[in-house]
Amino acid sequence: MEKFIRGLPKAELHVHIEGSLEPELLFQLARRNGVPIRFDSVRALRESYRFTGLQSFLDIYHEGAAVLITERDFYDLTLAYLEKAGSQNVRHAEIFFDPQTHTDRGVPFETVVSGIHRALEVGNRKLGITSKLILCFVRHLSEQRAMETLEQALPFKHRIVGVGLDSSELGRPPEQFVNVFARAREEGFRVVAHAGEEGPPDYVSQALDLLGAERIDHGVRAIEDPELMKRLAKEQIPLTVCPLSNVKLRVFASMAEHSLGRLLDAGLRVTINSDDPAYFGGYVTENYLAAQRALDLDRDRIHRLAANGFRASFIAEAERNAFLEELDDYVAAH
Repeated sequence: MEKFIRGLPKAELHVHIEGSLEPELLFQLARRNGVPIRFDSVRALRESYRFTGLQSFLDIYHEGAAVLITERDFYDLTLAYLEKAGSQNVRHAEIFFDPQTHTDRGVPFETVVSGIHRALEVGNRKLGITSKLILCFVRHLSEQRAMETLEQALPFKHRIVGVGLDSSELGRPPEQFVNVFARAREEGFRVVAHAGEEGPPDYVSQALDLLGAERIDHGVRAIEDPELMKRLAKEQIPLTVCPLSNVKLRVFASMAEHSLGRLLDAGLRVTINSDDPAYFGGYVTENYLAAQRALDLDRDRIHRLAANGFRASFIAEAERNAFLEELDDYVAAH
């Protein structure tokens, strides 16, 4: 089963590029840019990744992101992720970035998006990984700040497929961002949103009904609302689930308690992703393996999870069908 999963063609739809900043690269960029960091070694930094919840993670996430300053930094960060993803047979990636995390430090929006975009082009050309870029508004800042970020993004619409909503969820419901998402939809952006991770199932409903979300990032607490579960199954609204993240941030006490298997068996379009892999102990393959072992997922469920990733992506139908055919051929041969 492990060999089967490692070779499986995969799509990844929920990865924060800043969350793929490995400690080794973080130290390298800190030295390059003269940014002081409070840890004296890679080991000490890794040992600090003991989180009590989402906010404790976000605190150190923002601290790490401070080393990202130049276009080259964002290029190096993105290419490092793509090389790792390629080694795990990720064929298509839809990547989040948080421009406000950088523009609030004085890094120009163009610097961020240009560095990421250049690496995505290299990833496609040299690694064969297709990709899309999704801008996330950070919900701990105001809707007005999000609207300003959307305005900054408009000159780069050709490089950004959609918008999302991330950061600390509790007490910051989707309804607080209705206007900026309405504007984003008018501008032609696809819409996703983090909901139902630490927040209640009602946040999932709000993201769908008020923001127009086409995919729900996380959504694991939907299991608590039977009517919402029926809706998600009927409408085949994708959930981009991140198993290791959910355990690391104590959404679930253990992988064995994770709702992924129950969501999948209820007919929901569940996908497996890595979220912030440098901080949570694994990239997409490690997430597949951890879920498979703890939840005793058989080959059929693993196949469905991988297929769901391609079906839930924002790629053209012909490209999607080609990926699904590649996946089916792999499964038939193994």
